[in-house]
Amino acid sequence: MDPSPSPASLHIRSGELVALRLFDVAYAIDLTAAAELWTARARRESRRSRLATTPPKALAFDVPPLQLDLGSTEIAIDGIPSSARISARLYDFGVVAFSARLDVTDVAWPKFVERLNGLDRAIGAEASNGFWTGLLERVRIAIQPALDRPATETLEEDYLIGIVRTLDEPLSAGQLRERVDIPALLSGESRTLSDVARRDLMQRSYSYYTDDLVALAWDRAFVYEPHGDSDVADIIEVANAQLVEFRYYDELLDAELPRMYDRVEDARRTISVLASRRVAQLAHKLYTLVAEVTELTEKVDNVLQVTEDVYLARVYSGALDLFRVPKIAAAVDRKLAIIRDTYAALYDEASSRRAEILEIAIVLLIAIELALALLRH
Repeated sequence: MDPSPSPASLHIRSGELVALRLFDVAYAIDLTAAAELWTARARRESRRSRLATTPPKALAFDVPPLQLDLGSTEIAIDGIPSSARISARLYDFGVVAFSARLDVTDVAWPKFVERLNGLDRAIGAEASNGFWTGLLERVRIAIQPALDRPATETLEEDYLIGIVRTLDEPLSAGQLRERVDIPALLSGESRTLSDVARRDLMQRSYSYYTDDLVALAWDRAFVYEPHGDSDVADIIEVANAQLVEFRYYDELLDAELPRMYDRVEDARRTISVLASRRVAQLAHKLYTLVAEVTELTEKVDNVLQVTEDVYLARVYSGALDLFRVPKIAAAVDRKLAIIRDTYAALYDEASSRRAEILEIAIVLLIAIELALALLRH
């Protein structure tokens, strides 16, 4: 029997490497104002994004993000300069998603994997060359007036996507799995993985036709799409944007709960005529926090409307589950419920204190009136 062809014999005619870096930059972004500011200051293109190949009725953005063209730049991958197209998407709930896209043509599979790993080393999570922070500062300065309550701390996520569009020979998804080591690409490891690790890495694999494939991992994805462009990379970006924002609100509420307990105790220990006012003011602050967080989390939840495209819906749902977005969202909801209950209890307490003060005032007035009546007689 002839030995199986080696991965080196499989050539990628066309493909793309995509590096994503997402930042929480503000409570919200006025996208209309941001578009005007970007055009006026940066003198570059901006447009509202839509999914390129999916019909709007099947899957669409609730509020289309604003896409900014940042031109191209050179990225040194293992010492070799490579041209990358840079863009940014602004989501109205306060996230900026940057992407660096590098074309890949006529390379063997091992070289494709090597270049993806090199891109990770150059501008990935462990790189400390300021590549992404420089881009963030450039965009932040240009659109500053459009940011509602800019973030004071940096919260970010990164992701890598290897996309293969054309091979030197047509292969089905099953044949491609046999010919190349996709788990090694997803892990970024050079050492041989165990069978268990390989199965785990390929758990979230999706195909619609016999010759397409999407494999998702925690910080990387592989996309085989010989039919042309697809919206899978955009779907993965949206899931990461939701992860960033829910992480922000989870950390915000984690910090808020201990402060809330302290303020509640301070307000309750206050013995004065103004105690009920302090309790009422605190209840109002908590109500405002709950309303604001609820409004924004609903925006994040509904950023993508999925109706008819079953395949992309599966990929999107798989990405959300992999990134633990539903679990973080549930944690945010639990913390909001605690704050809502505290608000309700404080509101009832403030109402009770006002009623007590009113009763005392009425008793005093009656006593004064009786005293005056006795004095007159």
